[in-house]
Amino acid sequence: MAAPASAVAAATGQAYEEAIALTKRLKMPYFRRALEEVVPTAKAQRWDPAEIVRVLLAEEVAGRESSNLRTRRKRAGFPTGKTFHVWDETASSIPAPTQQALRTLEWIGRRENLCICGPSGTGKSHFSEAIGQTAVDAGLAVSWFTIEDLGAIVRRHRVDDTVNKAFNRIARADLIIVDDIGLLPVSDDAAEGFYRLVDSAYEKRSLAVSSNLHPSGFDEIMPKTLATATVDRLLHHAHIAVTSGESHRLNEATTGKGVVSFSS
Repeated sequence: MAAPASAVAAATGQAYEEAIALTKRLKMPYFRRALEEVVPTAKAQRWDPAEIVRVLLAEEVAGRESSNLRTRRKRAGFPTGKTFHVWDETASSIPAPTQQALRTLEWIGRRENLCICGPSGTGKSHFSEAIGQTAVDAGLAVSWFTIEDLGAIVRRHRVDDTVNKAFNRIARADLIIVDDIGLLPVSDDAAEGFYRLVDSAYEKRSLAVSSNLHPSGFDEIMPKTLATATVDRLLHHAHIAVTSGESHRLNEATTGKGVVSFSS
């Protein structure tokens, strides 16, 4: 009976090279990179074999999780990278208990929606992106759009009649964010795209929408029939957060905090 290949390799001093080859076949790059450091350390400190395996597998898991996080963040398409690390909870007009409840992300698990509405500069986009960043950190898939992005998707996929497929694919994300609705009139394609997205995600995925208008006023910027159908689905299982007050951006500008002061 032939000896196992691993036993032959060990006897001829080729165990390390074989281990490298196996990590390549198993696609374990972080395990492979750690071998160079872990093997001599384990020999010098006489580690238990189980400890060697544990450390190497832990390196592989940590590496994969870090890589997956970077991939999810890139795919989300966030516009600025704003997080809760630079968010002042006390400066927001959204009640603190509401902020804290939304930050738990439990509403995403329940397939509920979030609508943040209020004047420009009151933190809607920042809060929306920070929620999205938190969801990515928690291992969820997130996608970020403006409403005109949705119109572009409609136009691009109308050519080959794959609009439904496109929006069903978008709705695979755990959280879809649509930012800055209401600043300008919505094109017909964008209105259609918004409706298609809301319809595709209805009771299956969570949407977070930020707008200068309350959703009940969406018929001011898009066709009434589409607005009615969209808002009906959007608000059925939705939390509504209303922001108020002066623009944080304008306040920083008028107090000189929006730029770095020139030295005298």
